[in-house]
Amino acid sequence: MTKRVKKRLTELGDGLYAYLMTPGSWGYSNSGLIVDGDHALLIDTLFDTAHTRQMLDEMRRVTPAANRVGTVVNTHANGDHCWGNALVPGAEIVASKKCAEEMPDLPPGRLALLMRTANTLVQLGGVARGLGRLCAALGVDKVAWLVEAAPFVAATFREFDFRGIELRLPTRTFEGRLDLRVGGVEVQLIEVGPAHTRGDVLVYVPESRTLFSGDILFADAHPLVWEGPVANWIAACKIVLDLDPVTVVPGHGELADTTAIRRQLEYFEYLSSEARQRYDAGMTVAEAARDISIAAFDGWLDAERVFINVHTLYRDFVGDRMRPDPAQMFAGMANLRRHWGLA
Repeated sequence: MTKRVKKRLTELGDGLYAYLMTPGSWGYSNSGLIVDGDHALLIDTLFDTAHTRQMLDEMRRVTPAANRVGTVVNTHANGDHCWGNALVPGAEIVASKKCAEEMPDLPPGRLALLMRTANTLVQLGGVARGLGRLCAALGVDKVAWLVEAAPFVAATFREFDFRGIELRLPTRTFEGRLDLRVGGVEVQLIEVGPAHTRGDVLVYVPESRTLFSGDILFADAHPLVWEGPVANWIAACKIVLDLDPVTVVPGHGELADTTAIRRQLEYFEYLSSEARQRYDAGMTVAEAARDISIAAFDGWLDAERVFINVHTLYRDFVGDRMRPDPAQMFAGMANLRRHWGLA
């Protein structure tokens, strides 16, 4: 399911680096490093211990300052941006207050358990599918969702090992904005969530006009609105455009510029309009996700995320801020992939 992943550390100039895992599908996130003399700040860690260690080894090979990272900034609470925090011992971990509050909601051990369950269900094959149909008929939704989602989950995260990960939480939090310095380099942390998650943060280096966007930008991929409202993400895109960065390091995907932000803004405006029409017509989320054409974004990764994004928009329309069950969301995406013949 996942294309071959290319991992590389790219020097951006002025002591800035981007660690990219492209093309950037599920779990393959990007990180950043800001260095000035002996001072170093790391922007996000990775999804598991092995991937984070590989990244840190490469950074330390290229610049000695990476051996003495004094600060880690987590742009948001998803594990693919913070579950490697424990590999930077002694560093101050900075995040928005809402990000820090959200991090414990899905500990690594729970995803490790989900992966074991998904793999077991896949191995059971027809027996599991029969159990899923029975549970659906009996209204035991959680089990039915897990059975539906199992093949998709097992394939999507198979390259990651979530066992034994120590969740290291932020040691310093802020709300709104926080200005830091890395040696003589000014770094601006700008809170723009809730959008992708509850406490999304942009990391901007004004001197070089470089933005580390976290998952406020998915380059050439369908974004993923876990939290919403979508209107907040649209507003976040406009904040980025006002900053007018020359270089954008997205949370996932290749290096970009404001063209990618404008394109994502178009995506959200289009999807919001299309979902609203189908909501008003009485379509379910699944029906709307199947019916909305995404031909204008052909070639973007992970089109199944349309299901989650439409689900969030439907919740936006009624003011529902309760986050749905992740198993339900993955089941919905798996079913949409099967509808498209991608399963």
